[in-house]
Amino acid sequence: MTEEQSIRQRSNRRGFLRAAVACAVITISTLTAVLAAEAATTVAPTRHPAQLSLPLPTGRYQVGEVPVHLVDHSRPDPWQTSQNYRELMVSVYYPTTHTAHHPAAPYMLPRAAAHFDSVTANDYLGMNLPTGQVNWAATATHAVQGAPVARGDGGRPVLIYSPGLGEPRTWGTTLVADLASRGYVVVTIDNTYESPEVQFPNGSLATMVTPTDPDAFIKKALAVRTADTSFVLDQLSLLNAGHNPDVDGRRLPHGLAGSLALSRVGMFGHSMGGTATATAMDADPRISAGINMDGNLTNFDGTLMPVAEHGLARPLLLIGKDGSTDTGPGWQAFRARTPGWTRQLTLRGSEHASFTDAEALLPQLGLPPATQTQNIGTIDPATAIRTNEAYLSAYFDHWLRGRSGRLLNGPSDQYPAMEFVD
Repeated sequence: MTEEQSIRQRSNRRGFLRAAVACAVITISTLTAVLAAEAATTVAPTRHPAQLSLPLPTGRYQVGEVPVHLVDHSRPDPWQTSQNYRELMVSVYYPTTHTAHHPAAPYMLPRAAAHFDSVTANDYLGMNLPTGQVNWAATATHAVQGAPVARGDGGRPVLIYSPGLGEPRTWGTTLVADLASRGYVVVTIDNTYESPEVQFPNGSLATMVTPTDPDAFIKKALAVRTADTSFVLDQLSLLNAGHNPDVDGRRLPHGLAGSLALSRVGMFGHSMGGTATATAMDADPRISAGINMDGNLTNFDGTLMPVAEHGLARPLLLIGKDGSTDTGPGWQAFRARTPGWTRQLTLRGSEHASFTDAEALLPQLGLPPATQTQNIGTIDPATAIRTNEAYLSAYFDHWLRGRSGRLLNGPSDQYPAMEFVD
């Protein structure tokens, strides 16, 4: 490829990014990282890379985690036509009471962490950190691998987490682990070849395909995520019945089989993961309740997505960043047309990444104030995290556990950062 061709290719990709912003509610830098890896600056690693830590979960339980390798032989991979099966990595987080002698759960596997460091994190987080300055793989998650599942009467409600476009499934671990500590089983999904990086047990790494047309890419990605979500729910049914769906035969935690209350399934996601939550609910009635965190419900051309045109008969909570106009038309249409329960909330002082681990990790890096504000807003990070955790747990507790849900009825003096939108 000549230098002129390379410049033109990067220019075309940037054009895709600008177009995708309007539809997927993601920053241009998010996709620049995962679609233009060749433009990433390589800097010599620091001698002692920083080790970061996520907040301690607030529930009564400790947290266990197990990765599961799934293969769907009923469909070819939609992104790789030469592959006649669909391959996914998911992680299952769950409550446990016995963590002794169990290893800490890694935040990322080594090859995925290296790609995240050199490609995904730099531009997505807007930090321009030298490669090797952060040891992402060693980030403390406060979860352990392989611990037995805590006993629960009547089974535990199940939640599915869908990350934003250009985000790995680990980028929502703060909220995921907190919900697991409150007694939920939470399954996070990497949508292979759309996720920025997915490392499989054999060490191979799958990275994001290069899109061309933004409208077609996003529509296809949402359809694939919907199919992936339904497939994962099918596999959870097999797991709950005592089968091991892990294609590598990885040993599952004691007590996981039979512990899932699959009649009480919820889903939540950030950005396009929030959009995917709505579209998956529209397609799969097994999902009883959902939360869309700053994800659009309009197509690239400004037309409404089908779920915004006719709404949902089941509850969907909308939580947006402060001052967001991107989600406006789709969310307004959905609220006006949905026959089910819905609310719209705004996290005051937040930015788009305030619903991800960026809220916990960026303040540990000593970034310039302007850089931090651009990514996670002006809200105090601890307040943002505590408020998000409170509302997500209150919502799912109400719809999946039958609890009061009074926090959803109106503004709270305890959480003044959360604004109810009329």
